[in-house]
Amino acid sequence: MRLFAAVMPPDEALRELGLAVERLHELPGADGLRWTGRPGWHFTLAFMGEVDEALLPDLTERLGRAARRSEEFPLRLHGGGHFGRRTLWVGAAGGLDAMRVLAERTEAAARRAGVAMEEPRRYHAHLTLARTRTDMDLRPYVDALGPFEGRPWTVSRLLLVRSNLPGGGRPGERPRYEEAGRWPLGSAG
Repeated sequence: MRLFAAVMPPDEALRELGLAVERLHELPGADGLRWTGRPGWHFTLAFMGEVDEALLPDLTERLGRAARRSEEFPLRLHGGGHFGRRTLWVGAAGGLDAMRVLAERTEAAARRAGVAMEEPRRYHAHLTLARTRTDMDLRPYVDALGPFEGRPWTVSRLLLVRSNLPGGGRPGERPRYEEAGRWPLGSAG
């Protein structure tokens, strides 16, 4: 199964972001982007890829331990940016150090459980909004997101998410995400 550890913004934060993204759809060239849907809006902490089901018991135990060792922290959606000329994202502000530590702990938990992970990279909190298959100037979208400032919320849980890739070959089909595990952070448990 294809898995990743994540933080999911609450519905109110997603509604705020949805209004900002609607305005982005009005910009020239927006139809050339493949927009992620609201059900897919999340902060990936550690992408694990294909994980053997036999590793799941140890993985979930280790992720639970990582969650207990991490305290709740404040977060809000904030501004925007891009990776190269193909990925547009909204950023985060608030407890970024705590989120980075949680990301490092979830990645370490996966490695110790035997999940084959890519080489570690410095964590960069972002929520992907759109992608394109060809190079595109994303600066107008980043500029439009610049003043975006969501209301803060408290991150209180770690999620393990299963990503079900589309298999029908229909245009516009997106992955479906389902929760495979949930753990409260620190004292929230």
